[in-house]
Amino acid sequence: MIVTESRANEIKAASKDYPSITLDERGLCDLELLAVGGFSPLKTFMGQNDYLSVLQNMRLANGTLWPLPVTLPVDPSSGLEVGKPLALRDVYGNLVGLLHVQEIYPIEKPLEAASAYGTHDPLHPSVAYLNRSSGHYCSGPLEVIRVPPHYDFVSLRRTPAELREHFEKLGWSKIVAFQTSAYMFRPHEEPARNAASQIGAGLLIQPVVGTTKPGDVDHYTRIRSYKALAETAFEPGQCVLSLLPLTTRMAGPRDALLGSIISRNFGCTHFMVGPDHSSPGLDSNGKPFYSPLAAQEFLKSNQDEIGVRPIGYTPWVYLPDLDQFASPDDIPAGSKTADISADQVRDDYLARGIPLPDWFCRPAVASILSEISPPKNRQGLTIWFTGLSGSGKSTIAHGLVERLAEYGRNVAFLDGDEIRTHLSKGLGFSKEDRDTNIHRVGYVAGLLAAQGGTTICSVVSPYRAPRDHARKLSRGHFVEIFCDTPIDICETRDVKGLYAKARAAVADGKGLGFTGVDDPYEPPLNPEVTLNTSRLGVPECVDVIVGKLKELGYITD
Repeated sequence: MIVTESRANEIKAASKDYPSITLDERGLCDLELLAVGGFSPLKTFMGQNDYLSVLQNMRLANGTLWPLPVTLPVDPSSGLEVGKPLALRDVYGNLVGLLHVQEIYPIEKPLEAASAYGTHDPLHPSVAYLNRSSGHYCSGPLEVIRVPPHYDFVSLRRTPAELREHFEKLGWSKIVAFQTSAYMFRPHEEPARNAASQIGAGLLIQPVVGTTKPGDVDHYTRIRSYKALAETAFEPGQCVLSLLPLTTRMAGPRDALLGSIISRNFGCTHFMVGPDHSSPGLDSNGKPFYSPLAAQEFLKSNQDEIGVRPIGYTPWVYLPDLDQFASPDDIPAGSKTADISADQVRDDYLARGIPLPDWFCRPAVASILSEISPPKNRQGLTIWFTGLSGSGKSTIAHGLVERLAEYGRNVAFLDGDEIRTHLSKGLGFSKEDRDTNIHRVGYVAGLLAAQGGTTICSVVSPYRAPRDHARKLSRGHFVEIFCDTPIDICETRDVKGLYAKARAAVADGKGLGFTGVDDPYEPPLNPEVTLNTSRLGVPECVDVIVGKLKELGYITD
């Protein structure tokens, strides 16, 4: 699968003449697992027969049990042809592999959505990914030039062969795999430890470090916390920490089955599966995509064929009077219990700078979380002013910059006119260019927010979708200020005469595409703050915004 150095040099020399595609993170993860044997018996992206057989029968064409498609989306119009090699590259243009194309076949989108993911709901991440695909997959023999390089936690990235050899050196004959994309607190640690102890097995903590569910914690922080946990909560030789470069499909029971097969390839004999395993949460109707215990039941029905025993578990509960944890099935009658939900961890503890209690979180782990999860008044923030030209956005924003300095928030100010001069120089005022302008502003603000910075953006931003995208880029730390000022008031403030020029152009039948005159403004549906600057002066507007920021916890007295 992974070619020799001499063959790699041959491929690199010839690759400039081949059509190429850039693999996204999912494609790179799949390529890595194919190359190292994590997806065994698969050795390349699925051809049409395997693909259809998996969708219709949950088996490869040769009858081997396999739950989900592992496929390579392509656009045939990009020069791709059967019989010609296809160069596979990462986002930096580096050659990572060569696919000798034998098949190009259509994606069966409705069938894949229904069979593999059990839904057509676009809220499901894999359905959304499927809908974005160009419409075709391709397959053929795969030559991997190099496994996609990683520069973080290198010592924790073991191939299946390396991990199996490591288990042998430890003398482990039974290994319990605990795959996770979330923090591992005491309620999760205790059942994992107990499961391994009960069957005399070693414990493999195998964090998923590919693309996970939107909103999941970045893997750097998670791995630091797992390292701290492994070093402080377990005796030497009790557990092994090794990373898994997997893009989860969030397919519930089928995803659990794929995880179980992967764990077998890495040398494991048992697989822990909890409630709502690999579930994306609620669908468009507010109902769970999968029933809570579906994955556990599904693995039990297939365990003999896979050769890996599932261990179903539910997070344990703390008994404060006894100072110990217990399985929900083993809680003595009348016992007092304590628990902390994921939302409470985020909102009631980390966001407020309150230390997590030792009974819930190991101190070494809590220390790491406190570093990367400061209270809200020290977190990054994007404040986005939107409204018609002349609505008062920039004037109020300037006042807010000074006011926020009182509370220790130093602000980067991105004003619409300055943005057009620097960041978006050369863009016009077509809808496409306006969207591009807002995407650039949102991207910069999101970068600053991710690093703990505060950005005030004052831009007309007439269209709702780009504003909503900017909100996502700031990971929810986004406050939208809608200057809802009547257009006739805006026109009286127009010292540049822009409205007059726009109306004159419309009268001449030419039009300028000016927002509010001959181009629409889409008001926000749920802004955090709405201001009518024809009724409120600048100081009053600033007071309203400061009040909302205090209410949200972004500033404190």
